[in-house]
Amino acid sequence: MRVLVTGGAGYIGSHTAHALKRRGHEVVVYDNLSTGHAALAQGFDLIEGDICDTAKLAPILRWVDAVMHFAAYAYVGESVVNPRKYFQNNVTGGLSVLNAVVDSNVRKFIFSSTCAVYGVPVKVPITEENPRLPVNPYGVSKLMLEQALEAYEHAYGFRFVCFRYFNAAGADEEGRAGEEHDPETHLIPSVFEAVHGDRPALEIYGDDYPTPDGTCVRDYIHVSDLAEAHVLGLEYLEQGNSAALNLGTGKGHSVREVISTIERVTGREVPKRMAARRAGDPPELVADPSLAEKTLHWKATRSLEQIVATAWKWSESKRAMTR
Repeated sequence: MRVLVTGGAGYIGSHTAHALKRRGHEVVVYDNLSTGHAALAQGFDLIEGDICDTAKLAPILRWVDAVMHFAAYAYVGESVVNPRKYFQNNVTGGLSVLNAVVDSNVRKFIFSSTCAVYGVPVKVPITEENPRLPVNPYGVSKLMLEQALEAYEHAYGFRFVCFRYFNAAGADEEGRAGEEHDPETHLIPSVFEAVHGDRPALEIYGDDYPTPDGTCVRDYIHVSDLAEAHVLGLEYLEQGNSAALNLGTGKGHSVREVISTIERVTGREVPKRMAARRAGDPPELVADPSLAEKTLHWKATRSLEQIVATAWKWSESKRAMTR
């Protein structure tokens, strides 16, 4: 199958492009490189463009059979202080892509969504039946695209898989792609920056949450497990059905647990200090991934230790290249 991957020069998009290629699919990457990196799209046709540029998207869509949409801003904290940026890109830009797809012959669409659409869950682990009540603009922006997809399916015979990610982490085992954000806000690479002295200390945002050790609990899933689910989602669309699925491991780890795992895997002590809670952070987000497992015959297989080990290897290789 020929697949357009928007945001394919980013973290999860680039991993998915490689997974598609391994499965024998043809991939074209579309990215404006505002947060993505051309190096992560090496080995693929890369078209530099904005998702709002429908004139540029139209001829590409005549060539492809399916679209995977990853192009979005994804920082919870930033979305709280700059919601305009998130609604402009994630909603207006996302609708631009959807409308361009509807105007083409493509009827298969995979959307990169998030567990942030659930807000503070009424029950943990979180199933897909949990009410979607996001507590930050990032989650709202993703929910709006989910709702558009549901309406488009009904109106236009559109088929989609909406993947609600929990905390993507880790790096490609072959060293081709990993996390590379500026500024870095994700926990594991932020810990590495603290270890190397690139920041004075890791800030732990709150230790008074209603969790076993007071720090936030999240479900960390290896990015390669996520990528493999996307390939299976594409094949699922061949059956003519749509779905919204959680992608997680079903096991939560607190911030303190992640730090301890990093110290154990790397043999390095992490300098850290407590900070105030961040606005928009729910105490605990852990997936019930059973529907994805049943629907796609997929299961996350990589452990937190593997996540940390692959991320550390990627971080060290990038660091060596810049010395």
